Amino acid sequence: MTRPRPWRPTALIWLSLGLHVVVPLGWLWRSALWPWWVWVLVLDHLVLTLAGLWPRSALLGPSWRALPPSAVRRGQIAITIDDGPDPAVTPEVLAILAAQGVKATFFCIGKRAEAHPELVAAIRSAGHAVENHSYSHRHDFSLLGPWRMRADLERAQALLARLAGEAPRFFRAPAGLRNPFLEPVLARLGLRLASWSRRGFDTRESEPKRVLARLESGLAPGAILLLHDANAARDASGSPVILRVLPGLIERIRTAGLEPVTLRQALEEMGES
Repeated sequence: MTRPRPWRPTALIWLSLGLHVVVPLGWLWRSALWPWWVWVLVLDHLVLTLAGLWPRSALLGPSWRALPPSAVRRGQIAITIDDGPDPAVTPEVLAILAAQGVKATFFCIGKRAEAHPELVAAIRSAGHAVENHSYSHRHDFSLLGPWRMRADLERAQALLARLAGEAPRFFRAPAGLRNPFLEPVLARLGLRLASWSRRGFDTRESEPKRVLARLESGLAPGAILLLHDANAARDASGSPVILRVLPGLIERIRTAGLEPVTLRQALEEMGES
């Protein structure tokens, strides 16, 4: 299993904690100013909420929005694939990756992995990384308190570790949304939050050329690209968009002289286990 790591609150979290001490004292000192004290807390919570709605923000805690500098120097890039495994799509994605000799990072939903354990085994046996995308993929994940959030992540972590033969090292929040409780939970579980540099919006965009164009515009050393095997939009022929986009994306990555790696590989090459 992964080892816990220290939780280091960000400046915004320290400010919020401080306000939750100062405001009650101020209320006792100048109770007539209570509307102002209320507004201070309202604004504080508004800022925290907006920070959680910004997937690539580091205001609530560290996030891998790109690969580390060592990977940038090596010209590496990461393809990450969310929301699977999907019995109709994931095997075809694996076939494309195998034909191209490319490794990717699969952020798997626990309940989907539980329903299709053979696909998790196939992902790992092909040399790809299996990471944590929560157990239930709740749409209200960012509204959960720390105990329910931790229970969901721990359930997925234990399940994926058993099915993949190794514990996930990264977590990606459903839709990328979070709240201030997530980073302490991740630290306790020894997980790192992974965001992305560029996404193709392939769950909504049904035109493969537009998805590819969005991803291609973000091709650079250190980029983390986001696609979906499950919940993928369908093109005009009914094919999942990822299957139309992935071959061309890999071709453009190679033309740019970049090397696709997993997030785990980039982490290990930093010297972290």
